[in-house]
Amino acid sequence: MEKQFNTRSMIFTLFGDYIRHYDNVIWIGSLIRLLQEFGHNEQAVRAAISRMSKQGWVQANKIGNKSYYSLTERGQARMEEASKRIYKTEHPSWDGQWRMLVYTIPENKRHLRDELRKELVWSGFGMLANSCWITPNPLEVQVNRLIEKYDMGEYVTFFNASYEGMEKEAFLVEKCWDLDDVNKRYQRFIQEYSQKYVIDKTKIEKGELSDGSCFVKSALLVHQYRKFLFIDPNLPQELLPEQWLGDSAGSLFTDYYKLLEEPAKRFFKEVFALGSIQEVSGK
Repeated sequence: MEKQFNTRSMIFTLFGDYIRHYDNVIWIGSLIRLLQEFGHNEQAVRAAISRMSKQGWVQANKIGNKSYYSLTERGQARMEEASKRIYKTEHPSWDGQWRMLVYTIPENKRHLRDELRKELVWSGFGMLANSCWITPNPLEVQVNRLIEKYDMGEYVTFFNASYEGMEKEAFLVEKCWDLDDVNKRYQRFIQEYSQKYVIDKTKIEKGELSDGSCFVKSALLVHQYRKFLFIDPNLPQELLPEQWLGDSAGSLFTDYYKLLEEPAKRFFKEVFALGSIQEVSGK
């Protein structure tokens, strides 16, 4: 099968959607077998999981002649946060306050600045000005985790503030986030996956989709929808434009995911069980 998506990224998807619900640990042989469904070979999987281990997302454990991998505490926290946003059923409530993060990081530590920016974008912050980022969401826990992770307490100042500007809050939203672009991406997602949903619903009703095919389709659906975590700031309803398509895309995702869920999980469990019932030499 032709390789689909980055190997490391697909491993994150499988950990977030499956493995963390099964004692958060998987045998490398089972992981390799699962990734084969998406066109990834053994060498690519081993290289990707090794990289994730060095980055502190997963940890290895050897039992007998088998290597097992599980999410670290940091990895679990990230997956929990991502899961809440992917499977959310409503918008976050808003207390009318804005959280503001300001940093002054010296040039000799610019790698910290680059990493911090990536984390802030992922968490939903928007850049109001150079080194000044804001969000309407209560992300104090995430911010404290970031500061601790990168040991940058001396460079960061964090405020809980109210907006007293001359413009409406919509001005801040427009300045910090390109919601028009996000909306266009949601529209493309809806157009593509609404058609796929109808086709696969008919196939499942006729018994024409195997469990393995449902597993692949489900994982790729989550993988594709997960990309919105990097561009959608998850704003409260009060701050969203009137013609917002995020809710429609979320409903489509939920319906499609539920359609594939049962057969996809059956396939995953079969492969996952290999780690406990089968000895594979050299693994």
